[in-house]
Amino acid sequence: MQGLRLYVTTVLCTLACAALIEAAPKIGTPAPDFTAMDSQGVQHSLADYRGKIVILEWTNHQCPFVGKHYNTGNMQALQQYATGAGVTWLSVISSAPGTQGYVSGPEADALTATRQASPTAVLLDPQGVVGRLYDARTTPHMYIIDATGTLVYMGGMDDKPSTQNADVKTATNYVRVALEEVRSAKPVSSPVTRPYGCAVKY
Repeated sequence: MQGLRLYVTTVLCTLACAALIEAAPKIGTPAPDFTAMDSQGVQHSLADYRGKIVILEWTNHQCPFVGKHYNTGNMQALQQYATGAGVTWLSVISSAPGTQGYVSGPEADALTATRQASPTAVLLDPQGVVGRLYDARTTPHMYIIDATGTLVYMGGMDDKPSTQNADVKTATNYVRVALEEVRSAKPVSSPVTRPYGCAVKY
């Protein structure tokens, strides 16, 4: 009986894992649509932004890897560059209540103000629905969706997986490079890179 239970458990796990792999977003395919509320109670759907480039940034203000990019102004500079070019930037917080990085709407707005960040909106995803839909694993974890709704980049912010502020200066910023390529109607040269940071606190 114990052997049968182990067999059934293994089969179920295998099927569940396969489903997750199948559900994970893929480069060159339509980005998964979603609807989520932002920090000010406004509803956003990815479909609302068809015709625009969209960047999704998974974030957790208590994560030192996120801190590196905000403490140096690196993330803010990229946000300003992107939104100034008409790109929609959605920061997503998927931390569950009671976990590292969880914030209320007013707390999220206060963070945006104190860090002088400039996303289009901050989406609150405490149940992790959007995060799991995109298989977001770390903070930061970055995604770029082109104007046709196709996922064209997913991965890390850059090629320096550290918490050292000084590394920002010498890093290759994958997101900026990919965004410039998309805006120039060029194929993204590195469409998938390794994300690094703190695990998303589902």
